[in-house]
Amino acid sequence: MDRRDFLKNSAMAAAAVAIAPYAKAGDAISPAENKTAANAPLIDSAPMLQNYAETSIGIAFSVTDYANGYVEYGLQPDLSDAKRVKCGGYRVTDMNNQIIRVRLTGLQPATRYYYRIGADRIGYGGGYNMKITGNQTCSEIYSFTTAGKKANPHFCVINDTHAHWDAFARVTDKIAQLAPSCVIWNGDACNTEETVDAQKRIFLKPEINRKDYAASMPHLFCPGNHDLRGMANRHLERVWMYRQPEERLSRDWDLGRNFAVRMGDIALIGLDTAEDKQDTNPLFAGLYNSQEYRKAQTEWLKHALKQKDIASAPHIVAFCHIPLFDDDPTHNPGDVAPADKDPAYTKDFALWQRTCANMWTPLLQKAGCRVIITAHMHKYRFDAPTGSRKWAQIVGGGPKINSKNGFPTVIEGFTEGKELVIRIHNVSQGTVVAEHRFNAK
Repeated sequence: MDRRDFLKNSAMAAAAVAIAPYAKAGDAISPAENKTAANAPLIDSAPMLQNYAETSIGIAFSVTDYANGYVEYGLQPDLSDAKRVKCGGYRVTDMNNQIIRVRLTGLQPATRYYYRIGADRIGYGGGYNMKITGNQTCSEIYSFTTAGKKANPHFCVINDTHAHWDAFARVTDKIAQLAPSCVIWNGDACNTEETVDAQKRIFLKPEINRKDYAASMPHLFCPGNHDLRGMANRHLERVWMYRQPEERLSRDWDLGRNFAVRMGDIALIGLDTAEDKQDTNPLFAGLYNSQEYRKAQTEWLKHALKQKDIASAPHIVAFCHIPLFDDDPTHNPGDVAPADKDPAYTKDFALWQRTCANMWTPLLQKAGCRVIITAHMHKYRFDAPTGSRKWAQIVGGGPKINSKNGFPTVIEGFTEGKELVIRIHNVSQGTVVAEHRFNAK
């Protein structure tokens, strides 16, 4: 190997280590900074099921002190056959005083599992001065069902929740009523989050009555532009785990948010449109690398669409936050401003057409994708297919209950016979505003 290749490969290896989900600096604060009372409940949130997949799932929950968290799971409702899996990977566990993240792997597709969460409180006085000072194993037993070709083909999509709790409460109530196999959170769950506590408030401790909204309902995540903004959101994986590395090629290990999941007759494809402004925008001080990120996802998408379970699915549905099509080519996918005041806005949309739309949609269309579900505009919209554009685009609504045109939506998808049915629920009015049907590819 010559020197140039050696340096290139070494840089790639270093990058892979830097993005390892359990190697992030700042995952937990130091013992001296931890001011939580020792007698406070150790676990202070319900669990959240993350990264719905065929053979693995992530489970996260909040803690108030240094803890070694775990999940006990099994096939029996009483957990008489339970196995215990600790947080973190090999070598050492992910002792943490903010968020516990546990990955269950080696699961069977389309199979119901039962689980409960727990944690040991850790008194840490140094490398040779550690002890368990308490334990909390939650009595509540939850369940989840993994993805797979035999799973129930039924999903729901939420988007642009932006921590509007009145709307979020109605959204989660509607999803509980519909009981889908999984939920796709299609971006902008956040606003601009500077602290891990703020992130926990959004995902693990929302200000709604249904605190366990994601304890039995697996979620998938397609980030929005706001989910990148703020110091804490630069490492959102501290709260919402990356996907399992074995779910993708080693080339794509840094693409921790993309997903290609089979659910019955439906293949779910998740893409990340990233920031809605150019990387060169002076607002961001050169701290974004979205353009190269989108290009890398294109290579991932080529491979994902060729996977046997994905390619053979009768229906392919893609999800991303920012729309990939608009009737008005002058529209910017981000905050609209007059071009004479900020010409960068019109340039941004040209960038979008050149990257996400032009690179991703030909691949999706060739694979037989009939529907792309997007968000970002805070207004429900349906873009019907055309002669050259074979796919429809459905744009989800906004986060405000009393908005006339931007009402919050739950987009529901399921199969009926050989058809894919997409139903749009207005959760403000409790009505169905539209239903769209698509034939198999």
